[in-house]
Amino acid sequence: MNRAERIETALAAAIELAHLEILDESGNHSVPEGAESHFKVVAVADEFAAQTRIARHRRINGLLQNEFDGGMHALAVHAYSHEEWQARFGTAPLSPPCAGGAGAS
Repeated sequence: MNRAERIETALAAAIELAHLEILDESGNHSVPEGAESHFKVVAVADEFAAQTRIARHRRINGLLQNEFDGGMHALAVHAYSHEEWQARFGTAPLSPPCAGGAGAS
C-alpha cells in the first residue's frame, strides 16, 4: 500500500468524510523520484463545523502521525465543513472514494 492509500485509509477510518482528495505533490519539490514526502489533503466532513481551523489541522495531523514518523515531510491540509465547501465552491461535495465495487461482497 502506498502512502496516499495509507492516508486515505487512516482518515476514512476515523472521520465520516463527504469528500476526500489526496494529492502527492512530491514531484513539485527537490526530492528523489518516488519519495512520497509531500502531500495535500482536501477533506469535507460534518465534524469540522464545530472545530477551528487549527483544531481540524491537529486532528488530521494526529491521525497521520505514523506517516510523519515514517518519512512524510509535509502535509497541506484543506479541511471544510459542508457549508464552507458549498460557500467556497458553490456545489455539493463530490462522492467519497469507493469502498468496493461490483466485485465486492
